[in-house]
Amino acid sequence: MTNKILALLDGSAYSESVCHHTAWIAGRLNATVDVMHVMGRRESGSAQNLSGALTLGARSALLDELAAADESRARLAQAKGRAILEDAQKIFEADGVGPVVPHLRKGDLLEAVQEVEPDLRAIVIGKRGEGADFAAGHLGSNLERIVRASKVPVFVASRAFKPIGKVLVAYDGSPSAMKAIDRMSKSAVFEGLEITLLHVDNGSGPIGARIDDAVRALGAAGLTATARTVQGEPDEALQAIVASEGFDLLVMGAYGHSRIRNLIIGSTTTAMVQAVKIPVLLYR
Repeated sequence: MTNKILALLDGSAYSESVCHHTAWIAGRLNATVDVMHVMGRRESGSAQNLSGALTLGARSALLDELAAADESRARLAQAKGRAILEDAQKIFEADGVGPVVPHLRKGDLLEAVQEVEPDLRAIVIGKRGEGADFAAGHLGSNLERIVRASKVPVFVASRAFKPIGKVLVAYDGSPSAMKAIDRMSKSAVFEGLEITLLHVDNGSGPIGARIDDAVRALGAAGLTATARTVQGEPDEALQAIVASEGFDLLVMGAYGHSRIRNLIIGSTTTAMVQAVKIPVLLYR
């Protein structure tokens, strides 16, 4: 198994939290870390040609000005990207993680991630939240694309870092939920943590045997886990329990049973990533 974590940074308010969460994960897994900042195509050049309706002399002057602006914008984007990666390396060094391999890319974020994904164990990315700046919104808009395409777990960092001790697993018996249990049972990340498996029954019926099997599988791996079932709508119940019971991490399968939901990230998953103030670990 590869043992490398990729941290995706955009320079937003979430970037420091992404670094600290990545360092926490890497420390528990004894994993190496790569950090990546991807400059969008607009940042890295190729301004639109606005000169088509101008006379020849004016057109030439404007083309020169646009080319200079393009070059300046590309230089600034490069400098910003290097600064983001240098700041990240300092954070990882302070957290006792290193060496860290930086990647400054331009183009499409998903394409850049897919190039390195075969060597990855997990991806850490910040989520867009209320009040996030433009850069955070840009990265957040790609979150669904990355979760949908990635074959490795995606850890969605909250705005602020907090050491993780208490984990809530949203368990619906779906293939992705069972995959989450299998991955958790083989991961040093969860050693010594308090794990609760929660099934929210909204009328689909009990899954007692399956959730008990999941608890046993975690217990056989030396992890401490308990199970409980509550009634209600999954997104509302999960949000209320996360808020009231002091959980530090929510673990979910990215997809539920519904065939429609398999076309996108499951609606409960999307709601939880947006609603809760703690990190969310998503398994395909």
